[in-house]
Amino acid sequence: MKEKLVLIGNGMAGVRTLEELLKIAPDKYDITVFGAEPYGNYNRILLSPVLAGEKTIDQIMLNDKQWYVDNGITLHCGKEKEVVQIDRRKRKVIASDGTTAEYDFLLLATGSNPFIVPVPGNDLPGVVTFRDIHDVDLMLEASKQHQHAVVIGGGLLGLEAANGLMLQGMSVTVVHIQDTLMERQLDKAAGALLRKSLEERGMHFYMPAQTTAIIGEDRVRGVRFKDGSELYADLVVMAVGIRPNIELAKKSGIHCERGIVANDTLQTFDPRVYAVGECVQHRGQAYGLVAPLFEQAKVCANHLAHLGYARYQGSMTSTKLKVTGIDLFSAGDFTGDETTEEIVIKDAARGMYKKIVLKDNRIHGAVMYGDTVDGAWYFQLMRDGTDISAFRDHLMFGESHLGDAGHGGQNKAASMSDSMEVCGCNGVCKGTIVKAVTEKGLFTLDEVRTHTKASSSCGSCTGLVEQIMSSVLGGGYSAAPKEKPVCKCTDHTHDEVRKVIRQQHLLSIPDVMRYLEWRTPNGCHSCRPALNYYLLCAWPAEYKDDAQSRFINERVHANIQKDGTYSVVPRMWGGVTTPDELRTIADVADKYKIPTVKVTGGQRIDLLGVKKEDLPGVWRDLNKGGMVSGHAYAKGLRTVKTCVGKEWCRFGTQDSTAMGIELEKRTWGSWMPHKFKMAVSGCPRNCAEATIKDFGIVAVESGWELHVGGNGGVKVRATDLLCKVTTDAEVEEYCYAFIQLYREEAHYLDRTAPWIERVGLEYVKQRIVEDAEGRKALRERFVESQKYAQVDPWEERASHDVERHEFVPLKLVG
Repeated sequence: MKEKLVLIGNGMAGVRTLEELLKIAPDKYDITVFGAEPYGNYNRILLSPVLAGEKTIDQIMLNDKQWYVDNGITLHCGKEKEVVQIDRRKRKVIASDGTTAEYDFLLLATGSNPFIVPVPGNDLPGVVTFRDIHDVDLMLEASKQHQHAVVIGGGLLGLEAANGLMLQGMSVTVVHIQDTLMERQLDKAAGALLRKSLEERGMHFYMPAQTTAIIGEDRVRGVRFKDGSELYADLVVMAVGIRPNIELAKKSGIHCERGIVANDTLQTFDPRVYAVGECVQHRGQAYGLVAPLFEQAKVCANHLAHLGYARYQGSMTSTKLKVTGIDLFSAGDFTGDETTEEIVIKDAARGMYKKIVLKDNRIHGAVMYGDTVDGAWYFQLMRDGTDISAFRDHLMFGESHLGDAGHGGQNKAASMSDSMEVCGCNGVCKGTIVKAVTEKGLFTLDEVRTHTKASSSCGSCTGLVEQIMSSVLGGGYSAAPKEKPVCKCTDHTHDEVRKVIRQQHLLSIPDVMRYLEWRTPNGCHSCRPALNYYLLCAWPAEYKDDAQSRFINERVHANIQKDGTYSVVPRMWGGVTTPDELRTIADVADKYKIPTVKVTGGQRIDLLGVKKEDLPGVWRDLNKGGMVSGHAYAKGLRTVKTCVGKEWCRFGTQDSTAMGIELEKRTWGSWMPHKFKMAVSGCPRNCAEATIKDFGIVAVESGWELHVGGNGGVKVRATDLLCKVTTDAEVEEYCYAFIQLYREEAHYLDRTAPWIERVGLEYVKQRIVEDAEGRKALRERFVESQKYAQVDPWEERASHDVERHEFVPLKLVG
């Protein structure tokens, strides 16, 4: 017999909890839902577009009444179904019309109530709040009959209401008690820009002004202020904030303070009662934005399903808002104090303002107006506590100035047409994202990634995607990034998984999944390669590589091409070859009728168009000529590019070719979180382009400059200077130590560039340059792991017929 779960509150947080619960334990409960509104579950944060006439009620429905039927959920909705009593002793709830429901577990998601300014006349006809569909209906009706509206409250909600009423043809005045609009999100300078822009659109302001009375007899006719002045109005909208709706919980004896007090499992004082959403007070905080509420929903569902391993530890939120076509972003403490520093850029003519507050070279807060594309980046730096001193000079110019060549200039989502491409990796346009967000009811970046693939590859468009989400979802959207889990199979992060592998000495993928209680028995295409790499890195001598947990290119040791053939790249140490090797390549190309032979950007020769069944033969023949795999397919060391250096070049200061060959022979075969490229230039003219490589070496008169964290590709990033050294031995020691640090600490599929941006260059310098003992230890671990890694897969498979059956065409097998 199923247990009984009753949800009080048919809003976004409560129903989201049910959705999460149905995913992981669909048959665990008989579920009953009570809602005070006569609708299914709708997207409350899209009420503003409904008021503005841009959407209909039907278009903002997340789950209509049929959804409850389809999922076997009993829905009691409407004013008469409002729950008025909870009998905790008998585990029963009672609605105002006498309807009852018993529960084994009760979920409170009663949301919040709009705050009504306690002044005379606040109950007159024509005074409304802005909280639900009923309020929107009242405002739309009033706009058809009246002309003058006063909105009390210059926060986000008030401005959205004012904008909607203006679009309905009303003359609107916003009254605000402070002298700055949205003072909780903006400082005075940004608030002034916002006011100026809204005034240009026809909105009026009366501020600072304290309302003392709503005047009128049968209906509102105006607003009176503390200084005795009055404004005429035949519609007054109260939008001065919300308060957690805790009356029912308090009446039932559940411990409440400002909200219903809940622990990290979202359990209240009563272990049979959980609570999520705006009614909750968790660690002293109450949240009114979507992302934290959905995080709560996920954790609560985990515990209602009796899985019991998830924890909600609070959310660090940013505010990235869309107010009537204007982009705003704020996060953290953007006012600062005597211990902080400020960097400010203001261009009033362009309507652009940026302020970053720094404390000890870390971002303490930020506020942005007009251009918010870098908001997510600043927030990530703030959340990670990244030391920004290495790129402080460029900080205000945004992430794109550090090398994002892909999307610079597309910094305003609103100005983009639907056909403009947002995600170059996956060819996703703005219109696709907007359609997915509105039609599928998406709220989070992960959901957009799942449905559209935007931002799911290199991630350089993440800020732009979030800006588009913000422009569509309006004020309720909050990025609120959290610790990133490995994939949807688990809530554990990459760092947690790696730590457990080491601490528990886990030696297989199933062991890891069992120990960490993976949700899916065999994992997925995301977690299996990651776990395979983490195990390889942790236990190079003991762990046996799992080929089935690798992508196709790594499984067949060649790159699959668009026509289904493969390309094969033999290794050429440091980019140097010989006549014999060239003859071998030419003979192989002739023998297997390989249609294209091409020199790559990494100074190697690519044999393109090899049939799958010919791969073992090609490998065998190249091996006979003394060549091994170039690992051109690998999440590992690919190439070490060189110039001719002082041996041939009249400007060369060091032997870059010999250095490149030596490094490649020492590092080939090493598995990495992502592909890894090196280059060695023989002089500062940098002909080997070492300053866009993961590890770049540039020769100078006194020795070598070592550069890290560069890459080409979609998102070009120039390297950061790690240090200068004088001897060849130092180059090798620093190089191996850097590789090992990257191998041990980056997340799977992190290139060095995003990894360094996340942990900070100063951290890398501290580990590699300043800590000599630590550097030597890292070097030793890398050298040790190479004893087991330098196995040529071509030689192993071609000479020993390993997995040869995989390359035999099915028609021959048949």
